[in-house]
Amino acid sequence: MLAQNLDQLNAIRDECKAMVTRRAGLSAGAAVLPIPGVDIGADVSLLLEMIPAINQKFGLTPEQIEQLPLQLKKITVVAVTSVGSEMVGKLVTKHVLIQVLKKVGVRVTTKAFVKFIPILGQAVAASISFGAMKMVGNAHVEDCYTVVRNTQLARQALASEPADA
Repeated sequence: MLAQNLDQLNAIRDECKAMVTRRAGLSAGAAVLPIPGVDIGADVSLLLEMIPAINQKFGLTPEQIEQLPLQLKKITVVAVTSVGSEMVGKLVTKHVLIQVLKKVGVRVTTKAFVKFIPILGQAVAASISFGAMKMVGNAHVEDCYTVVRNTQLARQALASEPADA
């Protein structure tokens, strides 16, 4: 775990949310282009870069988890499982990202159709793209935050338990 206390963890969350906002802006920019498929390709590409970067900042890449001491690794894996995320602590593939995008599918489908309406359609498509990217990214940030926070709490609880005599 990179964050040793709650203040550090909150700082990482804030930094990651700022990253999500920047990437959402890039997604919105791609949505404005009236070329079919460019926006979806850009979203997948942005997510393929952003999700592992968020995992890395929280210390939750598969490699980082593998290097943890055994007891801390077990606590972390339980915390990841309890959150139920498909992307925390796992290798993120295009297949996983497409599954995530399907969860926000109505927005993505709407974006594909409205962007061909001159001017207003492109603005709506950009707004939908920005919102969908923010939603997926911030949800992942919160999942990572919860995993690390639960891991910290479990580690503190174990450290404060009296040793058996």
